[in-house]
Amino acid sequence: MNPIKLTIKSEFFSILLIVISIIASFYFYVHFPDRVITHWNLAGEPNGYSGRAFAAFFFPALFVGMYLLFIFLPMLDPRKERYAEFAKIYNVFRNLIIFILVVIYFVASFNNLGANLNINVWVPGAVGLLFIVLGNYMGKIKPNWFVGIRTPWTLSSETVWNKTHRFGGKVFIIGGLLMISAGLAPLSWRLPIFVADIIILLFGTVVYSYFAYLQEKKK
Repeated sequence: MNPIKLTIKSEFFSILLIVISIIASFYFYVHFPDRVITHWNLAGEPNGYSGRAFAAFFFPALFVGMYLLFIFLPMLDPRKERYAEFAKIYNVFRNLIIFILVVIYFVASFNNLGANLNINVWVPGAVGLLFIVLGNYMGKIKPNWFVGIRTPWTLSSETVWNKTHRFGGKVFIIGGLLMISAGLAPLSWRLPIFVADIIILLFGTVVYSYFAYLQEKKK
């Protein structure tokens, strides 16, 4: 039994996004060039390509797979009873993740159709927004095996879990702002900002959880 109650209201947004992306995929397939850009470097230059069928249909199929995964994960979790305590937050997370991925899919697709959309602004901006929203809700996630900051120390102590997620939420907001700024920064600044972002997220989550565990152990 799923601990997350599925309703028309909770599922409408994600399903609508997926249906729109599937319909659009047929339009993209017809209008894509034979060689479709699927990856850009930090300078915004294309450095990865695929066939038009893959570029058009793979990502909507991925969205369907992710949606189903989000539905079934709580049922597979040994701590599934805890999901009821943050069901609304879980729904926000999964809807937002699918939304961000659909936005990136459309931005990349329209670029291949000749639209002049700056991929290095849109993608970091979308991911940064995801981090900011996740950060705002992070402290409300309850211990489980699939969602949140899962380290050996957070999974071994609910106190450490709560401390890490409250602190990690602030770190995610900072990381999101940095991610957005990376897309707007001069080219020479982008890689250092991305590296700094990764370091901040690592120390603000994994490393912090270890020290929070040591602190609790001393008590």
